[in-house]
Amino acid sequence: MKRALVTGGSGGIGAAICRKLAEQGHEVLIHANSNLDRAEALAASLREEGYAARALAFDVTSPEESAAALEALLEEGPIQILVNNAGVHDDAVLPGMRAEQWHRVLDVSLNGFFHVTQPLLLPMIRTRWGRIVNISSVAGLAGNRGQVNYAAAKAGLHGATKALALEVASRGITVNAVAPGLIDTGMTEGAFDPDFIREMIPMQRAGRPEEVAALVGFLCSDDAGYISGQVMSVNGAFY
Repeated sequence: MKRALVTGGSGGIGAAICRKLAEQGHEVLIHANSNLDRAEALAASLREEGYAARALAFDVTSPEESAAALEALLEEGPIQILVNNAGVHDDAVLPGMRAEQWHRVLDVSLNGFFHVTQPLLLPMIRTRWGRIVNISSVAGLAGNRGQVNYAAAKAGLHGATKALALEVASRGITVNAVAPGLIDTGMTEGAFDPDFIREMIPMQRAGRPEEVAALVGFLCSDDAGYISGQVMSVNGAFY
């Protein structure tokens, strides 16, 4: 049984990823920041179904909190699967964007990626097997009005994905990014009307969190051992 850490695991996409990895036989560590209750409820639900899961909380933007939490986890052994799913958006057109909006969004996606990934790498490398999946967005590929900060953060994550993939390729570790499009989660519920979806999305529907999780689960499997440094979008042919 491998150990899998999913940051932002209490959200819609994160919860689906946690469930998929649990179903694949891994012990799932469900990370939360402000929604620990939701993460604990998900962990309890998975345990009731016979899976191995537990919740933990720390702020990925804090190097001190991240280091302390990860050090405690590593005392129990290496984490060989990491899904960097934590992310926020704080939308505004750039002329009206406040500095704190810019920094907060980049802080979670990019600094959070570093604070969580870097401490786990050497223990993962020693096992000669690892899977890292960074959850991005179609906004990082195509851009989006009102989301310059979010698009910049996710595009930066794409670059980090490709560079890290090169660094660890010879150690049996793959690094990929998954860029969802419009996915039907609590974050997007009510944000787009059905007419907009039919006009903008060639498949004429929003995606489901389970469809994102299916790709993540595959990328975390042995079968995906020769796929690395890729950014794959789940978007209904939108882009």
